[in-house]
Amino acid sequence: TYNLLIGETTAERIKKEIGTARAPEEGDGLAIDVKGRDLMQGVPREVLIAEKQAAEALKEPVSQIIDAVRMALESTPPELASDIADKGIMLTGGGALLRGLDAEIREHTGLPVTVADDPLSCVALGCGKVLEHPAWMKSVMDAGGA
Repeated sequence: TYNLLIGETTAERIKKEIGTARAPEEGDGLAIDVKGRDLMQGVPREVLIAEKQAAEALKEPVSQIIDAVRMALESTPPELASDIADKGIMLTGGGALLRGLDAEIREHTGLPVTVADDPLSCVALGCGKVLEHPAWMKSVMDAGGA
């Protein structure tokens, strides 16, 4: 939209501060100033980016995530599908921190969706616990999880 080249750090700041999987229901939502290099003139420039614009930019990646969730659900064994229907989906990792992602997945799957208490480290901590308990590791391997 602005022909502005930004770096990874700036993109991460935009995602954390105003990134959302859903556009605000009214208006443009939150806004932040973003600095980068104007690709047309080659000089530094600052623009105001709104939450609504961030949501629009994230629309395609969010759609791809939802499609991947649907595909995973379609190939899920019946026993696990039953557990998912009862307990829902747990979001982990950095993507789980994107505001509104849980609501978007819930809306498109009809399933309960929860964000883990500590999404950035819960997977690593869980893997560590499994490695500490060989019997748990056997259960994971028998279930086809690795």
